[in-house]
Amino acid sequence: MKRSLGAHTVLYPAPVLIVGTYDAVGQPNMMAAAWGGICCSRPPCVYVSLRKATYTHGAILARGCYAISIPPERYAAEADYVGIASGRDVNKFDVTGLTPVRAEHVDAPYVGEFPVALEVKLLQAIELGSHAQFVGQVLDVKADEDCLNAAGHPDLALVRPIIFAPLATEYYGVGQRLGEGFVMGEALAR
Repeated sequence: MKRSLGAHTVLYPAPVLIVGTYDAVGQPNMMAAAWGGICCSRPPCVYVSLRKATYTHGAILARGCYAISIPPERYAAEADYVGIASGRDVNKFDVTGLTPVRAEHVDAPYVGEFPVALEVKLLQAIELGSHAQFVGQVLDVKADEDCLNAAGHPDLALVRPIIFAPLATEYYGVGQRLGEGFVMGEALAR
């Protein structure tokens, strides 16, 4: 029997996304966001949802873009830190020792040490209540060569992204491969 937990933001897992922006004076900043994901295939679009109080919220609106970096498991402490500290008070790149890399297609930095980065042009900002959802078009994806599979796509087992459990506020790594998508279910369609 299922027990009611009330209304919560419980979607498991939530991605850990590092959102990169430049502030008003051109200082690179980054923050961790778990409220985000894919929202369209054509054109390729993603979103992040941020509280208005965050430093990044204003930077996205001012610059009209952002970058998303996918942190690997070995950088879990740094990913957590950039979600705790504010870019108003500290240079998070300096504190963490991570490298800001200027994106080619948007005016935003991504994290050089992280294996996958998306360059995103803002299409819409939607005020939803406690958060604003920033929907953006992916203009380019950068990926380290050593995390690509034979088809040239990022390999989950090599990227080793961090995932987040919202209610428990815990970080995890990705588990084992279960099978191939759009193939496993075919046997049930017969």
